[in-house]
This record gives sequence, structure tokens and C-alpha cells, in this order.
Amino acid sequence: MSRRVLTSRLFRSHGICHLAVAAACLANLCSPAMAGHQNFRNSSVGGVSIDVEGVVGPPSDSGRQLLLAQLRKEVKSPEGALNVPVELRMVSLRGLEAACEDALKNNLGQLPDEVKFLAGLQRIQYVFVYPEENDIVLAGPGEGWRVADDATVVGVTTGRPVLHLDDFLVALRTVHEARRGGISVSIDPTAEGNRNLQQLFDSQRGRPLNPTPQFEAAVKQAFGPQMVTLTGVPETSHFARVLVAADYRMKRLAMNLEKSPVRGFGSYLEMIKSSRVAGDVNPRWWMACNYDPMAASDDKLAWELRGPGVKVMTEDEFVTEDGSVSATGRTSAAAKRWADNMTAKYDELSSADPVFGELRNLMDMCVVAALIEKERLGEVAGCSMPLLTGASSELGLETWNAAKRISPEVSFLRTRNSWIVTASGGVQIESWQVASRTDIDPSVTMVRKRAMPPSKSLWWQ
Repeated sequence: MSRRVLTSRLFRSHGICHLAVAAACLANLCSPAMAGHQNFRNSSVGGVSIDVEGVVGPPSDSGRQLLLAQLRKEVKSPEGALNVPVELRMVSLRGLEAACEDALKNNLGQLPDEVKFLAGLQRIQYVFVYPEENDIVLAGPGEGWRVADDATVVGVTTGRPVLHLDDFLVALRTVHEARRGGISVSIDPTAEGNRNLQQLFDSQRGRPLNPTPQFEAAVKQAFGPQMVTLTGVPETSHFARVLVAADYRMKRLAMNLEKSPVRGFGSYLEMIKSSRVAGDVNPRWWMACNYDPMAASDDKLAWELRGPGVKVMTEDEFVTEDGSVSATGRTSAAAKRWADNMTAKYDELSSADPVFGELRNLMDMCVVAALIEKERLGEVAGCSMPLLTGASSELGLETWNAAKRISPEVSFLRTRNSWIVTASGGVQIESWQVASRTDIDPSVTMVRKRAMPPSKSLWWQ
């Protein structure tokens, strides 16, 4: 990895005590039509409230219900062909640019739902270039959409999240940042917080460590807030919220703070409850790109993304006396088993918890943006997209309160030789590495010929 991502922390008392902190931020729909409801949606989005100072906390139940009702009032299911499930929904980037331009000129900048949700596209599987049409076309499974109970916009039959135009704009406009350093989220305690927590556990030396509410409160106070750091994308974007949300969900699953929605995938705490855990290291996990080499036609006019999209990786680390963190370069067997199990179950998780599907959509879009830039597909197609790609374009991004600080959440477990208070996680998107690995496969040419681009009168098919 090019940089350290979200890390877990270890402190010892009577053997071992791991502490991790869960950042809270679930990503959901934000309609441009709701610009006047900025404070409302920021305080009641998918199980989290983020105030104007960037402090993350839980929203009220009433606020959550109000948001869901508002979204279901504003977002309607499409009619006609858009509502029919198809294996290949074709989205013309030339046509998408024109649709956005028309909305800016003739609809007070309000984008139709079919534009905001990329015609119900649920994954990008193919990228086709049509120089004769001056077009680049994205293709993948698609169908109509609805607002799910967690306020995510998902497919009407699959329950999988649809792609957001706003996220695609971020992927296109940050493609050079992605090449230089990748895109990541990191949520880290301060060195002072690490030292304070170590002192707390040292003060308990010789006493039974009892996970009472009072002790949990003392742990949280000693540790203090963690700081959120995002690289490569605007911190106020929906894209950034998805990164933080996916990390948060993974950590809560690892900590057993929430039961897994997928059979056969339990928490890390459950996995090690009867194990002897090493007393000097602590595992961390992060989600990363997981693609096979891209398939390309001989003429480089057809491309296919292959592979499951996301994998979970792990590495052990330890906290030094001054509160800093050092990686060991090693991986514990238990942490790797948990990471491998989540990777194997990721597709099921994407259906049960849409934020994981949203994260995979982000990775797809970043890989496509890197491919378009690396292979200069815009020049090959003669397709100009200033509204979609321009950082200073009239087509602005939705803005959300940025997550700055996260309050800790702890989960206690007694093992045979230790007390464990744990969770960890992170996200790293290295899209240029994926776009640089290709294999020639004539079969994608046949898919391109069968697909055909959308007509000039309709930007999707």
C-alpha cells in the first residue's frame, strides 16, 4: 500500500487488550432537489448525524424516519423500459453530457432521476468506444430503482445500489489524484489518546479488568476522538461518505457491535473468543480493489472489468510507547481468516447491506475513469465531456457536512488469556494499478458489436 489506512490500536493489561474505534457515517441518497434541506439531511443520514463542525454521532429515530419519508416522496420509480431489468444497460457518455447540459439550461439545473442514477446502472462491466458515433458507452446490469428502508437507492428486484452520477463526477475529476496517491480513508486516534489509554490500562494492572459501563466510559474519555483523513476526493462529497460508511460497517461487523446479515460470516471477536491471542500485535483490515486483468479487444475499442471488485486485506501492527503506530509486515492467522471470509462473502454482503455495493460501485467508476484517461479514450472517440470532467464545471457536486472527528465505540470480549476490545478497518482504491493490467480477448469485440450504442435521441438503452 502507498500509505497507511485506517488502523486498529492495541493496549495491554493482563496479556492483551485491543481497542478499536468505529467511525459512523452511512452513505445515502442526496437529491439536488433537496438543496434547501441541507441541515435536515446532514443530521439524519443512514444512521448518522454529522454536524457543521464535523462531529459524527447517531441521529434521532424521528429524524431518520423523516428523511426516508422525504426521499420516497421525491424519488419515484421509473416507468417503461427503464424499469425493466436488463443484462446490459447502455449509458452514452456523450448523451449523458448533453442531458446534463439540457438540465442546466432548461430545468434550473435540476437533474432528472434517470440522470442522477445513470439510468439504473448497477455495475460497470464494459466500456465501449464508438469513434463513428463520437461516443464512449458504459454497460452493465441495470433496472428500475426504489428507495430502500435505509434510504439507499437500489434496484427494484436485486436490492443492489444503483450508480450515482455525483460519484461518477468525482471519479472523473479526481483521476489524476488517484494516479498520484490513490484514494483512501484513514481514521486515526491521536498519539496523546494512545498514551492516555495506555496509562488507564496500566493503572488497572493487578486488578481484574471489568467491562462495566463506567469502565467503558473511562476508556472512551481517555482515548478521545479519532481524526478522519480522506485523500484524493473532496471531503464534502457523497463519494467520501460512502468510503467512511463502508469502513464503519466493516468495523462494526468485526467488533460484533452488530450481527452479520450474512450466514457463515461472523465477527472477529466470535472467531477468537476461545483462542490465545498474541500480546504484542494488533490486526487491522482494509478494503481494496480486487480485479482480474481487464479484457481488451485487439483494437482497444472494447474493455471488460473482470473480478469481484473488492477484497479485504490485513496486517498486524503495534503501538509504541510514544503512542505512534508501527506495522509489523506480518499477518496473524485469525485476522487473515476473517479477512478472507469477508472477501468470500462480499457479494452477499453487498445485497444485505447496500453500502458495500456502493463501495464496489465507486471502485468500478474509479477504474473506468483511470482507463479513459490512461488510454485517452476521449480522444480516440472524439468525445468531449467538459461538464462531466471539468473541476470548475457548471455541473457542481452535492455537498455534505464533512466528517472530521469520530467518537469511539468499544466491544469487550474475555478470551482464555486476555480481555479484548477491538475493531479496525479502512479503504484504499488503487484504480490506476487495475487499469494498467490488461489481456487481449477477442470475445469483448463480439459483445461490443451486439450491444450497439444508444441512439442520438436517447442517451441510454
